[in-house]
Amino acid sequence: MDERVIGRSGQWASVVGLGTWQLGADWGDVDDKEALSVLEAAAESGVTFFDTADVYGDGRSEETIASLLRGRPDLHVLVATKMGRRVEQIPGNYVLDNFRAWNDRSRRNLGVDRIDLVQLHCPPTPVYSSDAVFDALDTLVEEERVAAYGVSVETCAEALTAIARPNVASVQIILNPFRMKPLYEVLPAAREAGVGIIARVRLASGLLSGKYTRDTVFAANDHRSFNRHGEAFDQGETFSGVDYATGVEAAAEFAALAPEGYTPAQLALRWIIEQDGVTTVIPGARNPGQARANAEAAKLPPLPRETFTAIRELYERRISDQVEHRW
Repeated sequence: MDERVIGRSGQWASVVGLGTWQLGADWGDVDDKEALSVLEAAAESGVTFFDTADVYGDGRSEETIASLLRGRPDLHVLVATKMGRRVEQIPGNYVLDNFRAWNDRSRRNLGVDRIDLVQLHCPPTPVYSSDAVFDALDTLVEEERVAAYGVSVETCAEALTAIARPNVASVQIILNPFRMKPLYEVLPAAREAGVGIIARVRLASGLLSGKYTRDTVFAANDHRSFNRHGEAFDQGETFSGVDYATGVEAAAEFAALAPEGYTPAQLALRWIIEQDGVTTVIPGARNPGQARANAEAAKLPPLPRETFTAIRELYERRISDQVEHRW
Protein backbone atom coordinates (compact mmCIF):
# COMPACT_ATOMS: atom_id res chain seq x y z
CA MET A 1 0.00 0.00 0.00
CA ASP A 2 1.18 3.54 -0.70
CA GLU A 3 2.59 5.42 2.26
CA ARG A 4 2.84 9.17 2.93
CA VAL A 5 5.03 11.08 5.35
CA ILE A 6 3.37 12.33 8.54
CA GLY A 7 4.32 15.96 8.26
CA ARG A 8 7.33 17.17 10.23
CA SER A 9 7.76 13.83 12.02
CA GLY A 10 9.55 12.16 9.12
CA GLN A 11 7.52 9.03 9.89
CA TRP A 12 5.46 7.22 7.27
CA ALA A 13 1.90 5.91 7.33
CA SER A 14 -0.14 3.85 4.91
CA VAL A 15 -2.77 5.96 3.12
CA VAL A 16 -5.41 3.78 4.76
CA GLY A 17 -4.72 3.24 8.45
CA LEU A 18 -6.83 1.66 11.15
CA GLY A 19 -8.76 3.48 13.84
CA THR A 20 -9.25 1.37 16.96
CA TRP A 21 -11.91 3.22 18.97
CA GLN A 22 -14.33 0.37 18.29
CA LEU A 23 -11.92 -2.18 19.78
CA GLY A 24 -12.05 -0.45 23.15
CA ALA A 25 -15.59 0.69 23.81
CA ASP A 26 -18.52 2.84 22.67
CA TRP A 27 -19.40 0.80 19.57
CA GLY A 28 -20.90 -2.26 21.23
CA ASP A 29 -18.99 -5.33 22.34
CA VAL A 30 -15.99 -6.80 20.50
CA ASP A 31 -14.27 -9.76 22.16
CA ASP A 32 -10.49 -10.02 22.48
CA LYS A 33 -10.08 -12.70 19.80
CA GLU A 34 -12.08 -10.72 17.26
CA ALA A 35 -10.20 -7.51 18.10
CA LEU A 36 -6.86 -9.22 17.46
CA SER A 37 -8.14 -10.66 14.20
CA VAL A 38 -9.15 -7.19 13.01
CA LEU A 39 -5.69 -5.81 13.75
CA GLU A 40 -3.98 -8.72 12.04
CA ALA A 41 -6.19 -8.52 8.94
CA ALA A 42 -5.45 -4.81 8.60
CA ALA A 43 -1.69 -5.30 8.94
CA GLU A 44 -1.65 -8.18 6.47
CA SER A 45 -3.56 -5.97 4.00
CA GLY A 46 -0.78 -3.39 4.02
CA VAL A 47 -1.92 -1.09 6.84
CA THR A 48 1.10 0.35 8.66
CA PHE A 49 -0.63 2.93 10.87
CA PHE A 50 -2.80 2.17 13.91
CA ASP A 51 -4.52 5.01 15.78
CA THR A 52 -5.67 4.49 19.35
CA ALA A 53 -6.17 6.42 22.61
CA ASP A 54 -5.73 5.86 26.32
CA VAL A 55 -9.46 6.31 26.83
CA TYR A 56 -10.59 3.64 24.35
CA GLY A 57 -11.80 0.95 26.70
CA ASP A 58 -9.75 2.72 29.40
CA GLY A 59 -6.58 1.28 27.84
CA ARG A 60 -7.98 -1.92 26.34
CA SER A 61 -7.40 -0.76 22.76
CA GLU A 62 -3.74 0.08 23.50
CA GLU A 63 -3.24 -3.26 25.24
CA THR A 64 -4.78 -5.17 22.34
CA ILE A 65 -2.41 -3.53 19.88
CA ALA A 66 0.52 -4.40 22.15
CA SER A 67 -0.65 -8.01 22.28
CA LEU A 68 -0.67 -8.27 18.49
CA LEU A 69 2.74 -6.68 18.02
CA ARG A 70 4.34 -8.84 20.73
CA GLY A 71 3.17 -11.92 18.89
CA ARG A 72 4.02 -10.62 15.42
CA PRO A 73 7.46 -8.97 15.54
CA ASP A 74 7.57 -9.25 11.74
CA LEU A 75 4.88 -6.57 11.39
CA HIS A 76 5.97 -2.99 10.77
CA VAL A 77 3.27 -0.76 12.23
CA LEU A 78 3.50 2.82 13.47
CA VAL A 79 1.26 3.31 16.50
CA ALA A 80 -0.24 6.67 17.40
CA THR A 81 -2.12 7.15 20.64
CA LYS A 82 -3.95 10.06 22.22
CA MET A 83 -4.10 11.44 25.74
CA GLY A 84 -6.14 13.82 27.86
CA ARG A 85 -9.71 12.54 27.91
CA ARG A 86 -9.47 10.51 31.11
CA VAL A 87 -9.67 13.63 33.29
CA GLU A 88 -11.99 16.58 33.72
CA GLN A 89 -11.80 18.70 30.59
CA ILE A 90 -10.35 21.93 31.94
CA PRO A 91 -7.21 23.64 30.58
CA GLY A 92 -5.52 23.41 33.98
CA ASN A 93 -5.19 19.64 33.61
CA TYR A 94 -2.98 19.98 30.52
CA VAL A 95 0.37 20.31 32.30
CA LEU A 96 3.71 18.52 32.12
CA ASP A 97 3.28 16.39 35.24
CA ASN A 98 0.00 15.01 33.90
CA PHE A 99 1.49 14.50 30.45
CA ARG A 100 4.27 12.40 31.97
CA ALA A 101 1.78 10.33 33.98
CA TRP A 102 -0.50 9.78 30.99
CA ASN A 103 2.50 8.92 28.84
CA ASP A 104 3.82 6.44 31.40
CA ARG A 105 0.48 4.65 31.39
CA SER A 106 0.23 4.50 27.60
CA ARG A 107 3.81 3.25 27.26
CA ARG A 108 3.01 0.46 29.73
CA ASN A 109 -0.17 -0.40 27.86
CA LEU A 110 1.63 -0.43 24.52
CA GLY A 111 4.73 -2.17 25.84
CA VAL A 112 7.15 0.40 24.42
CA ASP A 113 9.78 2.78 25.75
CA ARG A 114 8.91 5.51 23.25
CA ILE A 115 5.59 6.16 21.52
CA ASP A 116 5.78 6.88 17.80
CA LEU A 117 3.19 9.67 17.84
CA VAL A 118 1.14 11.06 20.71
CA GLN A 119 -1.79 13.41 20.17
CA LEU A 120 -3.73 15.68 22.49
CA HIS A 121 -7.21 14.20 22.40
CA CYS A 122 -9.61 17.02 21.50
CA PRO A 123 -8.73 19.15 24.54
CA PRO A 124 -10.54 22.36 25.54
CA THR A 125 -10.08 25.07 22.92
CA PRO A 126 -7.80 27.33 25.05
CA VAL A 127 -5.22 24.51 25.24
CA TYR A 128 -4.26 25.05 21.59
CA SER A 129 -3.20 28.62 22.37
CA SER A 130 -1.07 27.78 25.42
CA ASP A 131 2.70 28.11 25.01
CA ALA A 132 3.20 26.08 28.20
CA VAL A 133 1.28 23.13 26.76
CA PHE A 134 3.47 22.93 23.68
CA ASP A 135 6.62 23.49 25.73
CA ALA A 136 5.55 20.47 27.79
CA LEU A 137 5.03 18.40 24.65
CA ASP A 138 8.50 19.42 23.46
CA THR A 139 9.81 18.14 26.80
CA LEU A 140 8.25 14.71 26.16
CA VAL A 141 10.20 14.57 22.90
CA GLU A 142 13.41 15.72 24.59
CA GLU A 143 12.97 13.02 27.24
CA GLU A 144 12.51 10.45 24.45
CA ARG A 145 9.11 9.47 25.73
CA VAL A 146 7.59 10.21 22.32
CA ALA A 147 9.09 10.51 18.86
CA ALA A 148 6.64 13.20 17.71
CA TYR A 149 3.39 14.84 18.74
CA GLY A 150 0.25 16.17 17.18
CA VAL A 151 -3.30 17.12 18.07
CA SER A 152 -6.78 15.80 17.47
CA VAL A 153 -9.31 18.57 17.01
CA GLU A 154 -13.04 19.17 16.75
CA THR A 155 -13.05 22.43 14.77
CA CYS A 156 -11.25 23.95 11.83
CA ALA A 157 -10.30 26.94 13.98
CA GLU A 158 -8.53 24.65 16.47
CA ALA A 159 -6.72 22.94 13.61
CA LEU A 160 -5.42 26.23 12.22
CA THR A 161 -4.17 27.31 15.66
CA ALA A 162 -2.30 24.02 16.07
CA ILE A 163 -0.81 24.11 12.57
CA ALA A 164 0.86 27.42 13.43
CA ARG A 165 2.86 25.68 16.20
CA PRO A 166 6.37 24.92 14.93
CA ASN A 167 6.70 21.36 16.23
CA VAL A 168 3.22 19.97 15.64
CA ALA A 169 3.67 16.99 13.32
CA SER A 170 0.04 16.15 12.64
CA VAL A 171 -3.56 17.25 13.00
CA GLN A 172 -6.32 14.68 13.25
CA ILE A 173 -9.65 16.03 12.07
CA ILE A 174 -13.06 14.82 10.96
CA LEU A 175 -13.07 14.80 7.18
CA ASN A 176 -15.52 12.92 4.98
CA PRO A 177 -18.11 13.63 2.26
CA PHE A 178 -20.46 14.89 4.99
CA ARG A 179 -17.79 17.15 6.58
CA MET A 180 -16.00 19.12 3.85
CA LYS A 181 -15.13 22.37 5.62
CA PRO A 182 -11.50 21.30 6.32
CA LEU A 183 -10.87 21.29 2.57
CA TYR A 184 -11.19 25.05 2.37
CA GLU A 185 -8.55 26.28 4.85
CA VAL A 186 -7.15 23.46 6.99
CA LEU A 187 -5.68 21.25 4.28
CA PRO A 188 -4.05 24.17 2.41
CA ALA A 189 -2.54 25.49 5.66
CA ALA A 190 -1.25 22.03 6.59
CA ARG A 191 0.36 21.56 3.18
CA GLU A 192 2.07 24.94 3.48
CA ALA A 193 3.35 24.22 7.01
CA GLY A 194 4.38 20.63 6.38
CA VAL A 195 1.87 19.20 8.85
CA GLY A 196 0.30 15.77 8.35
CA ILE A 197 -3.47 15.35 8.21
CA ILE A 198 -5.06 12.26 9.76
CA ALA A 199 -8.69 12.00 8.63
CA ARG A 200 -11.12 10.38 11.04
CA VAL A 201 -14.87 9.58 11.16
CA ARG A 202 -14.55 8.66 7.49
CA LEU A 203 -18.04 7.13 7.24
CA ALA A 204 -19.86 9.64 9.45
CA SER A 205 -20.27 6.87 12.07
CA GLY A 206 -21.39 4.40 9.42
CA LEU A 207 -23.97 6.58 7.68
CA LEU A 208 -21.95 6.66 4.46
CA SER A 209 -21.96 2.87 4.26
CA GLY A 210 -25.58 3.16 3.10
CA LYS A 211 -26.59 0.29 5.40
CA TYR A 212 -28.76 2.18 7.87
CA THR A 213 -32.40 3.23 7.77
CA ARG A 214 -34.52 5.42 10.01
CA ASP A 215 -35.51 2.24 11.85
CA THR A 216 -31.99 0.97 12.58
CA VAL A 217 -31.50 0.33 16.31
CA PHE A 218 -28.02 0.64 17.82
CA ALA A 219 -26.91 -1.00 21.05
CA ALA A 220 -27.33 0.95 24.27
CA ASN A 221 -23.52 1.09 24.73
CA ASP A 222 -22.99 2.38 21.18
CA HIS A 223 -22.33 6.12 21.00
CA ARG A 224 -24.73 6.27 18.05
CA SER A 225 -27.45 5.70 20.64
CA PHE A 226 -26.20 7.75 23.57
CA ASN A 227 -24.40 10.71 21.96
CA ARG A 228 -26.65 11.85 19.11
CA HIS A 229 -27.04 15.26 20.71
CA GLY A 230 -23.63 15.52 22.37
CA GLU A 231 -24.69 14.04 25.69
CA ALA A 232 -21.32 12.36 26.38
CA PHE A 233 -18.81 14.21 24.14
CA ASP A 234 -18.78 16.49 21.14
CA GLN A 235 -21.84 15.87 18.98
CA GLY A 236 -19.72 16.13 15.85
CA GLU A 237 -18.12 12.77 16.65
CA THR A 238 -21.46 11.01 16.11
CA PHE A 239 -22.77 10.97 12.53
CA SER A 240 -20.40 13.92 11.92
CA GLY A 241 -22.98 16.10 13.65
CA VAL A 242 -25.62 15.48 10.99
CA ASP A 243 -29.21 14.91 12.04
CA TYR A 244 -29.78 11.17 11.74
CA ALA A 245 -32.90 11.30 9.58
CA THR A 246 -31.30 13.74 7.16
CA GLY A 247 -28.11 11.68 7.17
CA VAL A 248 -29.88 8.45 6.25
CA GLU A 249 -31.61 10.10 3.28
CA ALA A 250 -28.42 11.80 2.08
CA ALA A 251 -26.47 8.56 2.52
CA ALA A 252 -28.84 6.76 0.15
CA GLU A 253 -28.08 9.40 -2.47
CA PHE A 254 -24.37 9.06 -1.77
CA ALA A 255 -24.46 5.28 -2.20
CA ALA A 256 -25.99 5.71 -5.65
CA LEU A 257 -22.87 7.67 -6.72
CA ALA A 258 -20.49 4.74 -6.19
CA PRO A 259 -18.76 3.77 -9.47
CA GLU A 260 -18.81 0.16 -10.56
CA GLY A 261 -16.54 -1.94 -8.34
CA TYR A 262 -16.81 0.40 -5.33
CA THR A 263 -18.87 -0.10 -2.21
CA PRO A 264 -20.28 3.12 -0.71
CA ALA A 265 -17.76 2.79 2.13
CA GLN A 266 -14.88 2.49 -0.33
CA LEU A 267 -16.20 5.50 -2.22
CA ALA A 268 -16.01 7.55 0.98
CA LEU A 269 -12.49 6.32 1.69
CA ARG A 270 -11.29 6.91 -1.85
CA TRP A 271 -12.75 10.43 -1.80
CA ILE A 272 -10.71 11.21 1.33
CA ILE A 273 -7.49 9.59 0.06
CA GLU A 274 -7.56 11.76 -3.05
CA GLN A 275 -7.82 15.07 -1.18
CA ASP A 276 -4.57 17.00 -1.53
CA GLY A 277 -2.91 17.21 1.87
CA VAL A 278 -4.39 14.10 3.50
CA THR A 279 -1.71 11.81 4.93
CA THR A 280 -3.86 8.90 6.05
CA VAL A 281 -7.48 8.03 6.76
CA ILE A 282 -8.23 5.84 9.76
CA PRO A 283 -11.42 3.81 9.30
CA GLY A 284 -12.44 1.48 12.06
CA ALA A 285 -13.44 -2.14 11.54
CA ARG A 286 -15.43 -4.57 13.66
CA ASN A 287 -14.36 -7.71 11.80
CA PRO A 288 -11.50 -8.82 9.52
CA GLY A 289 -13.63 -8.53 6.38
CA GLN A 290 -14.26 -4.85 7.04
CA ALA A 291 -10.55 -4.27 7.67
CA ARG A 292 -9.61 -5.91 4.37
CA ALA A 293 -12.31 -4.04 2.43
CA ASN A 294 -11.11 -0.72 3.86
CA ALA A 295 -7.54 -1.45 2.81
CA GLU A 296 -8.71 -2.42 -0.67
CA ALA A 297 -9.88 1.18 -1.23
CA ALA A 298 -6.24 2.22 -1.56
CA LYS A 299 -5.91 0.03 -4.65
CA LEU A 300 -9.05 1.18 -6.47
CA PRO A 301 -8.80 3.45 -9.54
CA PRO A 302 -8.98 7.22 -9.02
CA LEU A 303 -12.49 8.60 -8.92
CA PRO A 304 -13.91 10.31 -12.02
CA ARG A 305 -14.15 14.09 -11.77
CA GLU A 306 -17.91 13.93 -12.22
CA THR A 307 -18.13 11.84 -9.05
CA PHE A 308 -16.34 14.53 -7.07
CA THR A 309 -18.74 17.11 -8.51
CA ALA A 310 -21.80 15.06 -7.61
CA ILE A 311 -20.57 14.46 -4.04
CA ARG A 312 -19.96 18.16 -3.49
CA GLU A 313 -23.40 19.02 -4.86
CA LEU A 314 -24.99 16.55 -2.47
CA TYR A 315 -23.06 17.99 0.46
CA GLU A 316 -23.98 21.57 -0.35
CA ARG A 317 -27.64 20.69 -0.89
CA ARG A 318 -28.25 18.45 2.11
CA ILE A 319 -25.45 18.72 4.70
CA SER A 320 -23.38 21.91 4.80
CA ASP A 321 -25.98 24.07 6.58
CA GLN A 322 -26.06 21.60 9.47
CA VAL A 323 -22.33 21.38 10.14
CA GLU A 324 -20.23 24.23 8.79
CA HIS A 325 -21.32 26.87 11.30
CA ARG A 326 -20.39 24.61 14.25
CA TRP A 327 -17.15 22.90 13.27
